[in-house]
Amino acid sequence: MKIIGITGGKGGTGKSTIATAVAVELAKRGKKVLLCDMDADCPNDHLLLGIKRKQTCEVFQRIAKWDLDKCDNCGKCAKVCRNNAIVCVAGSTPMFMAKQCNGCGACVIECPTDAISWDKKVVGAIYKGRGFGVDLLSCELEISEPVSEIVVAKACEIIAADKEQYDYILVDTAAGTHCDVIAALGVCDAALCVTEPTPLGAHDLGLICKLLLRMNIDFEVVVNRYEAGRDEIIDARVSKYGKHVFAKVPYSKKIMTDYSNGVPVKHKSIEKIAAWIEGSI
Repeated sequence: MKIIGITGGKGGTGKSTIATAVAVELAKRGKKVLLCDMDADCPNDHLLLGIKRKQTCEVFQRIAKWDLDKCDNCGKCAKVCRNNAIVCVAGSTPMFMAKQCNGCGACVIECPTDAISWDKKVVGAIYKGRGFGVDLLSCELEISEPVSEIVVAKACEIIAADKEQYDYILVDTAAGTHCDVIAALGVCDAALCVTEPTPLGAHDLGLICKLLLRMNIDFEVVVNRYEAGRDEIIDARVSKYGKHVFAKVPYSKKIMTDYSNGVPVKHKSIEKIAAWIEGSI
């Protein structure tokens, strides 16, 4: 069993397009595949594959809770709250905004009267579905909640519990190099970095390459929306990390039309990526 991350520093490069296409290709080859959509802020793999998801569980986060009978209105809890979830006015009880709380615990530690303990709130949910022979695990953050890595961490727990059921697990991460991406990549054995042949694509590719090297995760680079004559900008970037472009998905009207109609990408580059995951190249 292998767990492969599909990632990339920049948003909009086509990570989900590649992830869904490769998952379907592996399923066509008779493999048991789990596709995990770890972009909790904006999951869309189910939309690309036309899968109707079903919620399987809620995800909770701890938050502070006050015993106002013990509170002496000292205001120390507000001073240590970096998320500004607590407002204290002299002589008044603390005002708490649960949506702002990230559960760090600073207020609990700082409170001199032990007036603060723990409660919990729903911050997201986990969904499952199936389509094109692929099992889908999708995590989604509640609107206006700030900490998506909590939902991603719950999805990672499910992956750890279920991984022996599958030949391959593909982890489609969010864009960037933030905590939610690091949490998703933490369960991966290797990764594909999906980029585009633009200056921004090249810049953010460098960021994700640095992160993967820091995490000691081997990776290959895939250029999406490739056009002949635009190799130099990406080649120059990946060569700094001892890599080359492994696969190129062309800028194609047919691919765009299929994408709009919910049809996974079919191209020799996708077949090449699937073969690499299988270990045949």
